This record gives sequence, C-alpha cells and structure tokens, in this order.
Amino acid sequence: MNKISVLRAEEFEQIHNLNSASIHWNLTPEKLIQRSVTHEHAVGCASGAIAVNTGKFTGRSPQDRFLVRDALTSKRIHWGEINLPMTPHYFDRLYKQMIDYIQNKQLFGRQVQVCSDPVYRIDVSVITELAWSNLFISNMFIELSPESSENYSNDWSVFCIPSFQADPKTHGTRAENFSVINFSRRIILIGGTAYTGEIKKGIFSALNFTLPSFKNTLTMHCSANVGVQGDTALFFGLSGTGKTTLSSCADRKLIGDDEHGWSPENQVFNFEDGCYAKTINLDPEMEPEIFQAIRKGALLENVAFYPDSDRVDYSNDSITENTRVSYPLKHLNNLQASAIGAAPQHIFFLSCDAFGVLPPLSKLTSAQAVHQFLLGYTAKVAGTESGVKEPQAVFSACFGAPFMPLHPSVYGNLLQKKIEENNTQVWLVNTGWIGGGYGVGNRISLQYTRALIDAALGNKIDPIAFESSPFFEFKIPTQCPGIPTVLLNPRNLWEDREAYDAQAHQLAERFRKHLEQLLNPM
Repeated sequence: MNKISVLRAEEFEQIHNLNSASIHWNLTPEKLIQRSVTHEHAVGCASGAIAVNTGKFTGRSPQDRFLVRDALTSKRIHWGEINLPMTPHYFDRLYKQMIDYIQNKQLFGRQVQVCSDPVYRIDVSVITELAWSNLFISNMFIELSPESSENYSNDWSVFCIPSFQADPKTHGTRAENFSVINFSRRIILIGGTAYTGEIKKGIFSALNFTLPSFKNTLTMHCSANVGVQGDTALFFGLSGTGKTTLSSCADRKLIGDDEHGWSPENQVFNFEDGCYAKTINLDPEMEPEIFQAIRKGALLENVAFYPDSDRVDYSNDSITENTRVSYPLKHLNNLQASAIGAAPQHIFFLSCDAFGVLPPLSKLTSAQAVHQFLLGYTAKVAGTESGVKEPQAVFSACFGAPFMPLHPSVYGNLLQKKIEENNTQVWLVNTGWIGGGYGVGNRISLQYTRALIDAALGNKIDPIAFESSPFFEFKIPTQCPGIPTVLLNPRNLWEDREAYDAQAHQLAERFRKHLEQLLNPM
C-alpha cells in the first residue's frame, strides 16, 4: 500500500477498535488465490480460475436481511416482509460482539470504491474472514488508484465473518446467519454465511437508499451497454431471464451487467467493476464472452467437476442451480472504457413467461413501462424449487425488490420522469415459452431473442407495423427482420386459441391485482 492507503487503513482500524496486526490489507489477487488454495480448500480449475464451496448457504437469505430502524430510516424505508427492521440496541450488541470476536484473527482488508461516475463515487472498506471473499471484492469493485487513494474517506464499512453466528435471542435475528445494514452509521454486518452475493447486494442496498434519497439518482438492477453510435440500452430482469447474457454481445460495449445509476446529469453509470454471472448450463457457443472471462483471477462458486478432472461441469447442479462466477470487467474485451453512458434510448424488461402468453417483443407506453417496472414479472417453472409443480407467477418490484429499501413508487416515479424527458423507448421481452406453457410449448431460442433486440436497437421495425395485443394492450410488431412472422403473436402458436385466451386473461388479471395491491396497500 502507498502511504495514503496506510493512513486510511489505520484510521479505519481506530474507528472500529481493531487490532491492526491481524489484518492483511489490499493483497494482490495472486496472493489471495495462493492463500485460498493453501489454507481455505479452494481448488484450481483447468481454465485457470479457482473454485470454492460456500457451504450451507449457496444463495442469499432474504428472510435474514435487516435494516436498522432509527431517526434516519424510520419514515423513509418501505418496511414490511422484505425490509425487516432491527433496533439500534440489537445492532450495537451484534456489532460489538462481532468486533470482539475478530480481534487477533487473521483477516483480510480491502479498500475499494463503488460508482464509476466520480461525482457519485463512494469509498468502501471491507474486512473479510476468508481470502477468497476478499478476492471477490477485488473482482467486483473499483480498486484504488494512486490518485483516488489521496481522497479516500472510509465512507462505508463492511464486515463479512462467516464463522461468527448470531444468537436470535441476543441479537434480534431470525437465525444464526444475518446481513444487517445500518444507514446512519454506514456499516454492513454479514455473518453465518459465506455466500459472497450477500456482500454485493448489501452494498447495492446501501446505494438504493442513499442515491435516490439524497442525490436524485435512479438506482437500477439492470445491465447496460453502448452501441457504435453511442446509444445506451438497459436490460432489466430477474434471475434466469437473460440479463447478463443479452447485454454481453460482440457489437456493443458493456457498461456493466447488474447495477447502475441514472443521474440527474442524464448519464448511466456502473456501480461495480466486475461481473457476478450465473454459470449453470453455461454454453461457450451461446455465451462466449462469459465463458472466456473464466480464467486466472476468476472465482467460481459451488460448481461441480467432471469425474477425476479439473474441468468444470457447468451442467451439474448437484450442489445448487445457483452456480456463480465473479471476474473483473477487464476479463472482457468489449468494454465501455469509462463505464458511463448517455441516457438510454432503449430499455428492455426481460420476463421468462412460463405460461407462454406474453409476446416475444412488445412496445410499451411510458405508463405501461412504469407498471411493468413496478410489477417486475417473471415465472418459476416446475423443478426449479422444492414444491413447485407447475408454473408460478413471480413479482419483484423494480426487478429487484429484495434490494430496494424505499417504496417502489419512488423508483417508479424517477423512471417515468426520465423516460419521458429523454423519449426513451421501453420494450417488454419474453425470454420464456411460446406455443404453449412450460411442458407444452418451447422456450424461445436465444437466437430469436437477440434478433428481436437487435432490430429494436437498430430501429429496423417499421413504426406502423404494430398491432394491439389482446388482454395486455401492448403493441406487438407484425413483422421483424430475421424473425418468422408467426412467432410475433403468441396466440398464433397455440393449437387451442381459446386455451390461450383463458391463460392470457388469467395472467393479465394477476398483473392487475398485483399492481393494485402495490399502489393501494391496505
């Protein structure tokens, strides 16, 4: 570390009363990899990446995420089943006991930044118990430069200590694992779980509170890329809808794959400096950018190997379907250098409709766009979760409800204002089933979805070649270059048109009722 970084690390240690002798600050990725392999059971892969097992938790635990309720947050947070409150008293006790627990332990510290736009950049100091957790931080966030070190200010502190377990009676948690955010003290505590996604989404949740509340900036759970003409596109979608895959393409530069802000200056900027991509069924031909990024420095989580081999079997879900990889953006070739783009000309909402009734591509009005944004619709299919026997509609407000501390209408109002001011066109894309629901129809091919998006981005769809979709009232194209016309209207593909009408009516009613509950809570 340079002298400035050393001073900031010492300042952090003093703030939290930590024993500085036990913290290894800002180790290189090479040293973290070596430590992970020799001391933490990480395994080297044929690709050059390392693989780890996160243990009991292979995904986030939303029921164990808490926000401290105090004078700052009491009237701002949208409290409920998603945003669970914790009293300052319980937080203080949890924080003190965690600090006591880690004294004299071998720890790994890292000073990073979030937000590629310097105007909104935030300094984050992270303490991890595991070297590979620190490698994840190095992969995902902006590393300090000599220039940024001089103004580093320890804005937020994050502690990720998997071996520290909470006592629900003592700490006010539900179980031994927890993720707690204190917005007033700007501290995030994570314990009882080694799943690295808790770190990433903890920081995202912090930004989703502070930037809309105090910087008039729309925070978004989306990917973003830029075309050769400088045109920005955003891709919103829940897990499994294709957000990362569809934003990674050879002819458009990637801004980022998951978390962005849309500022009052009308710029879209990445929060991170890495990707955290799902790898289940990863196909090198369909997703070459992601596949080629899995090399030295990348961190694979909960993947399985071919027998007696160091080659990863991406089709193997024996540990979890939520297999993941983190890698720095520099592992990709086609990047937007500044990780900043202009206001988007196009926004795509991705929904994996397992009922087979949504059109492959729909054009939305600004009002419809806000409604779909607030709904955040996709569907679970049989076999993806225990107890799911048939397709189920899933709604996640703003396509990221578990990370949005404010009421969804705050984000929705910001979005509507911005798309109307910038004349941004919004599209709804069905990456799920056509010709029938799951088990009857077929999932639309990635090739066709890419062609539809490319046509929209290139303004190749005749502006008068649209018809109204029954039940949903979306505008759907009647023709599109490279796409068989019969695919554009999903009703045409059902053998039983009346069965389509019944299913479409049912889903439209679910949309209406869910939106009504969201906008008019009891």
